[in-house]
Parts: sequence; structure tokens; C-alpha cells
Amino acid sequence: MSTSPVMTEASATAGFPRVSFVRSADGFPVARVGDTAFAMLPGRTGRHFLGLGGKIARPLAEWRRSDFYGHAGELADEAAFRARVVENAEHQREMQALGRSEIHTRAHTPWGMSQCTTVYTEGVECHSTAGHGGFKLSAERNRKVHPLLRSEGGFYEEDCAWAIVAITFPDLFTSFEQGCAERSIKDWWPDAWEAIFGTILSAGESHVKDRRAFEAAHAGDWIVISAIRSDHRPGMTEVIATRGGLREPNGEERRFLVPSAEYEPDRFGFVIDETRHAVYDGPSSFASWSGRDAA
Repeated sequence: MSTSPVMTEASATAGFPRVSFVRSADGFPVARVGDTAFAMLPGRTGRHFLGLGGKIARPLAEWRRSDFYGHAGELADEAAFRARVVENAEHQREMQALGRSEIHTRAHTPWGMSQCTTVYTEGVECHSTAGHGGFKLSAERNRKVHPLLRSEGGFYEEDCAWAIVAITFPDLFTSFEQGCAERSIKDWWPDAWEAIFGTILSAGESHVKDRRAFEAAHAGDWIVISAIRSDHRPGMTEVIATRGGLREPNGEERRFLVPSAEYEPDRFGFVIDETRHAVYDGPSSFASWSGRDAA
């Protein structure tokens, strides 16, 4: 397979980092944006995902699977891979234009002593600690956060709550970051999003709302809370289920057998179909079930 580049200097937009696409030594698509390496890597059952790499000194055509790490999301096809790479290039360009600066402080945060601080603007700082991190807003800046999302102390952790800072001060973030923040608020604070923006989120737009709908629809159903391949019934998966998937100390639990080929839990759990999945009271493959009375 040819390893000649199919596109170099991909963007015609002034200020973009250099973008290059090529086939790797192993035959899969790779790309470089500045010092960041990307690859479209094969996954399970014919799927592909975005792999990331650091600064790789060798030419792109010599890159191999072992140069990449992580799993940055699934890719539908090579066009989706190219779109993700160009999106990152735009993100890097906007980052350069924003002019964030790093300083070293010894500030105290809820996550420990700050080791490095990124200053977005006066009153908006992002702290990194040994184990975690997040934003600290000055009192004046924090008053601009909507009351439904505001943290009293002005601290917003980096996993999810950073999105609150991003939607409050969008001019301090790249377009990519703004999109991520919007999705995060919709996912985890849907009630606040709907109240602030006067809209109703549809099915599929919010993780929390979708979970609520799932739980309401299946409150009376048996939902799997634990599963293991059966040692006693080949081709079957032994599962433990509770009503509504609740985990209560004295709640009723039942065991069922589900064909292993069929056992694929969705986002919120696997719902037992009592017309097809038989209640099981035979020998268990669960060590924790040994000695229990049969359900």
C-alpha cells in the first residue's frame, strides 16, 4: 500500500497548525497536527477508534500501532477521522489566539495544593494538583454564574463542572471546548439547562434525563446488577437482578440465565425478559452466592 501523503498543509485557513495525513507503516490512516499525533485504529467487530500519540520524531509513514495510546472515541469512517483531526487543528489555533498563560502558585484548592495554574483572564484560573484540579473564579466572576449552577466557593472541578465556567464565559474557550461544555451541561444538569435557556431536551440529548426515563419505564422490571459466564451451563451467562436495578441491603435478588450471545447491556443496564430468560436456582458461578438459599 502506498505511503505517500494524501494531504499535507491541509487547512487553507491562516494560523492553523500544519496538518498532514498519510498511511502508516501498518497501513492505517495517521495524521499530525503540530506536535500531536492521531491514528484511526481498528477496534472490535470491524469498528475503528481515534488513537492519540505524543511528539513522534519519525516520519508519519514510519509510525506504527505501538506509537499510540488511549481511546478518544469511535470513528464511523476515514472521513470522520479527517474531520476530527481538522477540528483539533482549529482548536489548537484558537488556543494560541486566546493567549492563556501558566504560572506556578501555592494556592490551596479543594483538590490539594496547586502545582500549576493556567490563567484564562483576571479572576478565572485553572489549577492542577497532584491528583485532580479545576477552576477557581474570583467572587466577582462567580457572581456571573447562573444561580442554578453556581458553586458558593467559586471552585469548579475539572471532570464536569468546568463546563459551567465555559458556558458562563464562552469567549475564554475554543469552539471545540464550548461544544463539549454544552454537551456536558445538557448531560448532567438538564434541569438547569432547560430553565436557563427556556427549552426542553429531547430523548438522547441528556444522560441524566435518559436515565430517569429508563428507570421510570423499568421500575418494576428485573434489571441485572451482576453477571458472569456460567461454569455450569455452557453458552449461558448467569446474572443477578433486582427490581428496577436497585441495590438495597435487604432487597430481593433473583438469578436468571441469559444466552451469552444475547447479553449486551445498554447504557443503563440489561432488562430481563421473563418470557424468555428463565429464573435459575442451580449451582452458581458467583462466589458470593455460595451458601445462599435459592431465590
